[in-house]
Amino acid sequence: MEKANKFWRWARNKLSDPANPGQETEERTLFLDGTIAEESWFDDDVTPALFRSELESSSGNITVWLNSPGGDCFAAAQIYNMLRDYKGKVTIKIDGLAASAASVIAMAGDKVLMSPVSMLMIHNPSTVAMGSTDEMQKAIEMLDEVKNSIVNAYQTKTGLSRNKLSKLMDEETWMNAGKAVELHFADGVIERSSLYGRKPETEPDETPAEDEPDERSTSEKESDEVEPKSMLFSRYRAAAAMNKKLCDYCREHSEKPPDNEKQAKVYNTGRSVEDLEKRLDLMKQFI
Repeated sequence: MEKANKFWRWARNKLSDPANPGQETEERTLFLDGTIAEESWFDDDVTPALFRSELESSSGNITVWLNSPGGDCFAAAQIYNMLRDYKGKVTIKIDGLAASAASVIAMAGDKVLMSPVSMLMIHNPSTVAMGSTDEMQKAIEMLDEVKNSIVNAYQTKTGLSRNKLSKLMDEETWMNAGKAVELHFADGVIERSSLYGRKPETEPDETPAEDEPDERSTSEKESDEVEPKSMLFSRYRAAAAMNKKLCDYCREHSEKPPDNEKQAKVYNTGRSVEDLEKRLDLMKQFI
């Protein structure tokens, strides 16, 4: 019986062996869903030893379907190391979200693929601390070391500089499949036929016959093989851009005190002070 607080589960699939036509081979699938070690990772029955024993209970290639908002970075680090040390080929498929600690696990794949509608997010590690200034300084130093260890995983996969990766983490960066492939966090986009092993519905062959001219425009022909557009979102950049727009608007629309009676008419809103006070009193009733 599975433990109630396990955040992973296994499945076995029978696949045709391309090397031996007519024969089947077995491939295991690991599903990592939800928070990584939401309750505990060391102090209860859901332990690193249990995960390792299940991982090594069989051989062969494995596919990992990953959909997680993150969680315990130390648990993610151990899972990363176990997958990297596994003898068979590990393919990571992100079908929803690989955020925070889950993005570290994603870097363990020999091949990393993302669904066209999935997202990957990286940011700085965080913790809760209390105590004296010495205790606060220890927490800061610990977070710096944790960040460096996470950068190691990202750099091994992407080849990007540590400064570039550190800046992306500082800005809490969100990437769609296209951007993740562009920055080498992922190797490709999951094709429709491989999503959960489903085959696409039969569709009519719209390819023009050899004796029929292809009258489509150049843009229509090029759209047959369109790569997902890349998108990178930083919460801090978005906030900074919004603040800049607000400041620019205030500077452009700031009202100066009228110099004479003629100018005063331009700034007259037509509302009396009593009317404004009534509207403010009305608003207070709903606050």
